[in-house]
Amino acid sequence: MSAIAGIYHLNKQPVSSKNSTCMMDNLSQFPANDVSVWQKENVFLGCHAQWITPESIGEVLPYYDAERQLAITADAIIDNRAELFESLQVDKAKRKGMPDSQLILLAYCKWGEDAPKYLIGDFAFMIWDEREQKLFGARDFSGMRTLYYFKNHEHVAFCTTIEPLLELPFIEKKLNEAWLAEYLSLTMVVDTADSFLTPYQTIQEVPPSHSIRIVKGEVRFRQYCSLLEGEKLSYRSNHEYVEAFQEVYQQAIDARLRTHRQVGAQLSGGLDSGSVVSFATKTLKKHNKQLHTFSYIPEEGFDDQTPKYLIADERPYISATVNYVGGIKDYYLDFAGKSPYSEIDDLLKTMEMPYKFFENSFWLKGMFEEMNAHDIGILLSGDRGNLTVSWGNALEYYAKLIKKMRWIKLMQEVNQLTKHTGGSRRKKLSIIRKHAFRSHEKEAYQLPKMINPAFATRTGVYAKLEKYGIDQSGWYGSDEDSDMRLKHFEALFHWNATGTLSTKLSLKHGLWKRDPTNDLRVVRFCLALPEDQFVQNGYDRSLIRRSTANMLPDKVRLNQRIRGVQGADWVYRTAPVWDEFIAEIECLTKDARMLALLNETTIKEGLEKIKKGPQQELDDDPHYRVLMRSLIVYRFIKQFS
Repeated sequence: MSAIAGIYHLNKQPVSSKNSTCMMDNLSQFPANDVSVWQKENVFLGCHAQWITPESIGEVLPYYDAERQLAITADAIIDNRAELFESLQVDKAKRKGMPDSQLILLAYCKWGEDAPKYLIGDFAFMIWDEREQKLFGARDFSGMRTLYYFKNHEHVAFCTTIEPLLELPFIEKKLNEAWLAEYLSLTMVVDTADSFLTPYQTIQEVPPSHSIRIVKGEVRFRQYCSLLEGEKLSYRSNHEYVEAFQEVYQQAIDARLRTHRQVGAQLSGGLDSGSVVSFATKTLKKHNKQLHTFSYIPEEGFDDQTPKYLIADERPYISATVNYVGGIKDYYLDFAGKSPYSEIDDLLKTMEMPYKFFENSFWLKGMFEEMNAHDIGILLSGDRGNLTVSWGNALEYYAKLIKKMRWIKLMQEVNQLTKHTGGSRRKKLSIIRKHAFRSHEKEAYQLPKMINPAFATRTGVYAKLEKYGIDQSGWYGSDEDSDMRLKHFEALFHWNATGTLSTKLSLKHGLWKRDPTNDLRVVRFCLALPEDQFVQNGYDRSLIRRSTANMLPDKVRLNQRIRGVQGADWVYRTAPVWDEFIAEIECLTKDARMLALLNETTIKEGLEKIKKGPQQELDDDPHYRVLMRSLIVYRFIKQFS
């Protein structure tokens, strides 16, 4: 894992050592095993390297291949090494120790600008092709590593993080109102719909699934990967589906265990992280290695007032998984004294932009800090699992059975569902019928509008968002889960927020967060499955439940009654500084610049609510959430004053 940087002078002038040193010095805030640069005339490449995999130890980056006249700097872990070695006919004696960066370079030599299509893993890289006088790079399909760039008529510069770019004398630090307008208009945990935008007007981002090519001053982007293409899978039996899934899932997890340090995993009481842990320990045990699991629990004294079907303290389910799977050293972390409010400044510096996941911010950040103290090199997660390995909305599937008039199949499913979960079969059928024939207009709660209407009009943000299928509510018009799932994998902007958090927290703490539920092979496999593989015999998320038989305890594997929820104690944690929270929001309401951006009516309505004191049961209140998001934006914008 590395932070990469580079400068390319289009005017053929040499890159000054002052500018290259400036960029690399800024990256010194992160831990590193090696810091190196390569420079030739008007091109400079740099790498601030963290050695995570065995092959990366002692890796030379940037690397220059004199024979091919190619130089590369890379932030990459490639997971399909064995497949690439065969395709590229790499000498077997050289395979074990070959760094991933050299593998990328060989792929470029064989496939040219099509090379990213053949790479599976988390990566961002840049190659200087001396013969063609071309700068070429790419970002992995889901953008799990960041890559920012700047270009004017004389200079091109790129970096893993934004701050080193802003240190360069030819790059102006200026707020990007187009980015901010989209950020304020979108209600879900997504930054912008335009994946090129950043909060800085002069700096853009290479989107996920894209390559970048710069020749003779012309920049071209190309989307090299699309997830919704491909044939559907068809096997003869459920058993064959499970076997095929287990094979591709185990392959994805095993590829993510490559580290010379300890392996850690985020573990909740659910199926996604539980499945990752159960498959990972199977392999680690063969190598006499222990898996370290880290689980968030609420702060002592918190009174869980969530609905009965939710649970904030998942320890009963987590410990059931730990005891059943074995080979695990488990840690339970309550991050006492930490809150979303206490972590704002540090996270803004780390993220280099506002963020919306404040409810979970303190423990996500805390997890990385804790793992760093335990020499964790790889942190496994199951973040994308809800849309891949554990997809399966029973209510929506049953509604489709009604519409298709498949009555026998529907009754079989509802009978099984009633057997598993209890309750009245008649009531369940009534709920299914209402769901099937409801209006498809938005039904769920929505956040109050956060953006100032005049600012929205001035920037034309709603017209722009409409091109992405997003209406003025700040999200898609359809509330069908299946539609949302396809749009998630079709639209690139869903990935950026995840990649930004993963890259920057990983870089800061010298470890790499890796998600096998987001593996390209796993994603494509799950998207190719028939829908009845995900809902079956009265179980939602059926595929992962069947695939973890004898791997997870039934208390977890077959649980359909209780769902864990993290961050439910954020109001409780913020209560000791509630007066400070109120005072800062009051300052915001007196800041003319902020009121020109934010919706004053929404802010003042929320202010009246929080003045009544911290009410734990309002942890999911729309106005509470909008005020905290507004405060984060407020602190970020202050730096432009």
